[in-house]
Parts: sequence; C-alpha cells; structure tokens
Amino acid sequence: MTIDFAQSAQSTLGVEWELALVDRYNGELVSVADQVLRGVSANHPEMQEDEEHPHIKQELLLNTVELVTGVCTTVGEAKEDLARSLAAVREVTDPMGVELFCAGSHPFSAPRAQQVTNRERYAKLIDRTQWWGKQMVIYGVHVHVGLDRRDKALPVVDGLLNYVPHFQALSASSPFWGGEDTGYASQRALMFQQLPTAGLPFHFDDWAGYESYVQDMSTTGVIDSVSEIRWDIRPVPNLGTVEMRVCDGLSTLQDVGAVAALTQCLVQEFSDTLDAGGVIPTMQPWHIQENKWRAARYGLDAIIILDAAGNEQLVTDHLAEVLTRLEPIARRLGCSRELADVEAIMQRGAGYQRQRRVAEENDGDLRAVVLDMVQQLRA
Repeated sequence: MTIDFAQSAQSTLGVEWELALVDRYNGELVSVADQVLRGVSANHPEMQEDEEHPHIKQELLLNTVELVTGVCTTVGEAKEDLARSLAAVREVTDPMGVELFCAGSHPFSAPRAQQVTNRERYAKLIDRTQWWGKQMVIYGVHVHVGLDRRDKALPVVDGLLNYVPHFQALSASSPFWGGEDTGYASQRALMFQQLPTAGLPFHFDDWAGYESYVQDMSTTGVIDSVSEIRWDIRPVPNLGTVEMRVCDGLSTLQDVGAVAALTQCLVQEFSDTLDAGGVIPTMQPWHIQENKWRAARYGLDAIIILDAAGNEQLVTDHLAEVLTRLEPIARRLGCSRELADVEAIMQRGAGYQRQRRVAEENDGDLRAVVLDMVQQLRA
C-alpha cells in the first residue's frame, strides 16, 4: 500500500474544538446538534441546502458540535477563526435555551442516554465497540501542524510522545464520571483508549513500515480508512500534518490557544532538529505508557519520566524549562503570548482542579460545575 503525504507549509496550523450542548438551567446534555447545524446553515444563505458548514461539524453524539479552523499561519489566527465559529453557533443556541461548555467529559449526564448521530460510520463504530462505544461522552481538542516533508512525520510523532504527560496534565478536565469523582484528573484519557486503534501510537522505523501497518489493518477489516486510526498522536497523510489528540476538552479559547502554541512550537523545534541532521530522542514504550497513566491520574502533580535513562521530574517543573527553551521559537512563529498562557494554566490550576473546587463549594452539586464551565466559555 502506498500512502501519499500531502504538501503543507511547515508549521501551519489547524485546530478542532469539540463543544457540548447543555440545558441552560440544569446543565444536562441535550441532543440537539441536528437543529443547531440546520440553524447555522439557515443563517448563512451562501451555503447550499443540506451543505455542511466548513468550520462547524457534526460529531459522534448529537450533544456535540465541533469547531474546525481553516489552515492558519499563527495561533492568533486560529483563535480568531474559532471565535467566529463560536459566535455563529451562539446565534442559534442562545434563542434555544442551549448553552455550550467544554471539558474532557460531562460530570453527571448518563452516557447511555445520549443519542448517536445518524451516520453509517458512527452506527458501525457503536455496533462494533458495544458498551465501550456507548460510554464515549468525551470531548477533546485536536491540533494539526503542517510538515514540509513526509520523512519528518514519524520522527515528529515520536518526539511528541515525550510530551504526552505535559499535554495531558495541562488539559486534564474529566475527574467526574456518571456523577462520581473517579480520583483521576483525566477519566477521558483512559476511556478513549478502549476503542480499537485508539491510544498511544506504535513506533515505525520508516514510512514503509507505517504503510505496511495500515495495509494490515485494512486487510484484516480493522479499519476502512486511515482516518479510523485514532491514536493520541498520528500522521494525517491527506492533510500533510501531524495531529496532537491528547488533550481533554478545554473550557476557554485562551487555553485552546495555549496548547496549540505549545504543539506548534514543539513541532517546529523537531523540524529544525531534523533539518540540521539531528535525531529526536525517544523513550521506551513502557515509559511513555506510564507517563500517560501518571498524568491522567495525578494531573499537574504527576512525577514524569524524562528520558530513556529513567530520570524523573515534576511535570510542572519540566514544563517551565520547556517553555523557556521554546521562547525563541514562539517569537519566530508569532505565538509568544499564547505560549505564555501555558504558564497561566499552571499558576491557576487545570480544569480538573477547578471542577473539584466548585463541586466542594456547592456541596457536591455537579450542576454547578457544568454551569461554571458554561460561564468560563462565555467569559
């Protein structure tokens, strides 16, 4: 099997932001995505009837809409793109009494009560995955970064794997599940990896090895297309990007910009290393797997493994060093302000910490948690 890798300008950017639709008064999820998307289309007469909006999409569940940017040069441009789409959705949802929120999961709505979008690929997914597939009331932020050469894709994926715990800890926002505190910072991280082809990616020595893997998955009926490989970090051949899919849903546009800037800067750093003939360091798969679990469990308090020698450090301490190292790259890419917002997340706390604090302040009432996230997104 031959898999072509599309042409992209180095370090161009695309961001996907999954948003939940909830009742304005009680915070329960509402399955009204079809009505919302029809309303968005009706407000844009330049679109053909039944034509999907280029930046506002359906997702697996009818309680979700996804905002998708175009190809952007800077993180600031991507944030402006998302803000326009957000405003277009609110034109429809505000009169409906529907609010928007984003976190790794909904704290209390029953997963199996959620309606699945009526599309063949979603029906096939649920039929195959059964109980696990019916639990996927989860939301994330995905960041694509363009690469100017195909031979950079797999080394960059390997490089980003070293930073899975950093992204997981910064974005962790799913401590509650079905009304219970799971004890984890990110329940989403462990839930999503139960799907076939989800979780951490495999290592391949070259592109031919990746092509062979995709061929095997196709031949054995595991996938029908490359897009069904749902790794936490993956190459996206038809776009010419690597996609960072680690993050839980983030409640504010500022935080989305922060993780987008961190992703863009790291990819640019890896690209510079490869252009100079260097090699991107990797770790043993068992270290990478352990780091993911530690960040999902402990969030910003995780002690992570740094290298193949097994050296360890508090994730926030290492992040501070990484941000200092990346500052010159951020200036080149025009995202210094957004990269600095990573520090802001560490200072005020991640989403899981705020959710627990709000729940405690409201005698465990998780409706207050959802409505707080609604207000964060509003603000």
